Amino acid sequence: MISDKQSINQDEKTIAIGLGGLLACRLKLSPADVHLWQAVLDERLALELKHLLSQDEMARADRFHFEKDRKDFISARVLLRTLLTAYLGIDSDKLRFSYADKGKPYLDESELSGVKFNLAHSHGRALFAFSNGREVGVDLEFMRDELADEKVAERFFSVCEIDTLRAVGPELRKEAFFNCWTRKEAYIKACGEGLSMPLNEFDVSLAPGDAAALLRNHRLPGEAERWTMRSIPMPTGYVAALVVEGHDWKLKTFALESGRR
Repeated sequence: MISDKQSINQDEKTIAIGLGGLLACRLKLSPADVHLWQAVLDERLALELKHLLSQDEMARADRFHFEKDRKDFISARVLLRTLLTAYLGIDSDKLRFSYADKGKPYLDESELSGVKFNLAHSHGRALFAFSNGREVGVDLEFMRDELADEKVAERFFSVCEIDTLRAVGPELRKEAFFNCWTRKEAYIKACGEGLSMPLNEFDVSLAPGDAAALLRNHRLPGEAERWTMRSIPMPTGYVAALVVEGHDWKLKTFALESGRR
């Protein structure tokens, strides 16, 4: 773990920083930077810092059926506020989220500063993506057996994707399913379309070992050239994807150590 005073704006390796160190930082994003943060969600954040969230955020948290999912949502939003404070120099309790027509969160402050962001969380882990002026989308999934079902694929995947899924070996099929799922989710989140964009009207790569890519959008032929898609290395049992507008950017990765020792 780096010290609180050490620069964390470094290239080509993942930098770990504690929550206390983050609070002492002012993070900078150049137009060519994309920052990706990984975190293990600490439910103590949900208990100790939930007062930082708005009434709207708490109402969203209350919609979760399971208490663990509710606490994960609160912890992820606390960390998002902390990260945005470091990028924007605005106290976390003063940040006010709004939502685009299709549900993508944004801040008036981030629009003024050029900071774009997106987040995802699943089964106790979270990802946060930030850029300067580029649209970004990120998705993270814990590979649940009950979701990786052929009927789910037939409902949401394109014909091309279903054919590819059936062609991979049975031992790789679950990984291929979640490659497809996370890449499609990250893309529609980057676009800000949510589920209003039919998931079967665009194709992504999914076979294990193949590079992550948006292959084609059947409604918008130029989309594959507009976006870059990457698979994000994750611990065993998780799959994640990142989608960024444009190609002339550099990824910098960080591990946020949110727990208290």
